Amino acid sequence: MTGAPPPYATLLAFTRYVGRTGPRKATFVSGLRRQRESGSGFNPHGTLVKALKADIQFRTGGAHLTAAVDLVRPRWRPLYEVLTPGALAYLGTLGDPAAVGVAQTRDALGVLGGLSIKVNPHLGVRYDDGRAEAVRLHFDPDPPADEALLATLHLMSRHMPQVLPHATPVVVDVRRGKIHRPDPATKPEEVERWLTGEAAAFATMWTAVA
Repeated sequence: MTGAPPPYATLLAFTRYVGRTGPRKATFVSGLRRQRESGSGFNPHGTLVKALKADIQFRTGGAHLTAAVDLVRPRWRPLYEVLTPGALAYLGTLGDPAAVGVAQTRDALGVLGGLSIKVNPHLGVRYDDGRAEAVRLHFDPDPPADEALLATLHLMSRHMPQVLPHATPVVVDVRRGKIHRPDPATKPEEVERWLTGEAAAFATMWTAVA
């Protein structure tokens, strides 16, 4: 269709897509396309991410996360009451606050199977021993699907030179306080082939939407 937006997905959208099966994939892509055309969409988690970064940077032990519950709009307060305990638990896993800080990350735009994918971590963490991690936070009520986790970690690794050089990708399931890191047994070339096929199908569905 003339003037249609080119196939595009954020990392979150694409990994949600690969976690779906059958006709649900096409329905999901159609909804994303309509959302992109209308310019709609709102992220309710921004205040929590900023609070987590502030607690790491200023070594405030969760004070900013705790305060965020009362700072957000009343409609989002129940959500923050659910998310904050897991975010505090993750903060505690980082160890000595004096030995960890916030690292600057950059978004990357990759192309896979004809689909542009925006790879955008929520934050970066750097330890005094030189290690660094690029972190995506999972906020959904359900745990991340295995396919979504594999895709997220692979795509972040794929673009780590742009995102945060020499860092390790990490996915934090905030509601359950669970941390996911790459499985050393994973074969990147096989994941790349799988995701290329998924991305090509996504791009075809996007273009086919009337």
